Amino acid sequence: MEKESILVNGYVYPSISDQLLQAWLPNLSLISTFSYGMTPEGDLIQLNDEKLISAANAQGTGALMVLTPLNAEGRFSNELVSEILENPAAVDNLLNNILQTIKNKGLFGIDFDFEYVAAKNRDQYTDLVSRAAILLNPLGYIVTVALAPKTSEEQVGLLYQGHDYAGMGSAANFVLLMTYEWGYAYGPPMAVAPIDKVRQVLAYGVSQIPPEKILMGIPNYGYDWKLPFIRGETVAEKISNEEAVARAREFGVEIQFDDIAQSPYYYYKKPIAPAEGPPPGQPIQYEEHVVWFEDSRSYAAKMQAIKDFGLTGMSIWEIMSYSQSLIDQINNNFNVAKI
Repeated sequence: MEKESILVNGYVYPSISDQLLQAWLPNLSLISTFSYGMTPEGDLIQLNDEKLISAANAQGTGALMVLTPLNAEGRFSNELVSEILENPAAVDNLLNNILQTIKNKGLFGIDFDFEYVAAKNRDQYTDLVSRAAILLNPLGYIVTVALAPKTSEEQVGLLYQGHDYAGMGSAANFVLLMTYEWGYAYGPPMAVAPIDKVRQVLAYGVSQIPPEKILMGIPNYGYDWKLPFIRGETVAEKISNEEAVARAREFGVEIQFDDIAQSPYYYYKKPIAPAEGPPPGQPIQYEEHVVWFEDSRSYAAKMQAIKDFGLTGMSIWEIMSYSQSLIDQINNNFNVAKI
């Protein structure tokens, strides 16, 4: 049976090594360079991504500029989104600067990634993406937008209310659903992308957006939590999938698998070693940890979801570490389309 061709996008920082980038590029249709910022007047804060763009173009991979509300101080600003969207002159200037940057740098298009958009700015954000597509598509450039993982139109919360699934599905060429971060640095231990919850988002997504426009978010990382988890105090360590496997091996523990989340995890105990060593005659103290990550089995479940929902592909956050299990699952199930 012939494999289906899909789009595979990978988010990337300019600090990626040349060797790692070259290892990923044959398996990617697009890279999204993270991240451009902007001023309240609609000027762009540029990103030093020329090497990424050149390497991608040489491999038949399109490079997208990612635009986030990153301010001049290098911080993400929710207020900046409102300032721009509520200023027609700033929006006009922003769109013109996007076009000029794409032309000058040889980019393939733009990915809008505005998180925590205020509900009052929802339609203005959709209009910005629509205007970008109207401006850029006739020139051969594409427009994508990253959306929070919603399961209903009425879903409350700052992360969700400013993202209009149906509107963005009409406005953009492709929509990247951020189906990850259920388990996150400041939250309680759980799978990063439990397949049962991912499928709930996809079910709502295809009810609002044509599936041929949807890229499913794929995490390329895990988290290590120190236990007990204390909200407001515990901060999990983000680690690569390879590091997760290495730690299980180092501490001699067996990797478990959660059948509902379709995700691997394990517990381990780490010795607490005071600088001067334990007092004579005193037992060594330990701290307990739990790790959730991704492996070949969890990625296989995600590949099946892409098939089941008829999606056009996937978007990997992010490609700053190598994952042979992810690459193998992509190539076992699909052909990677090149631009």
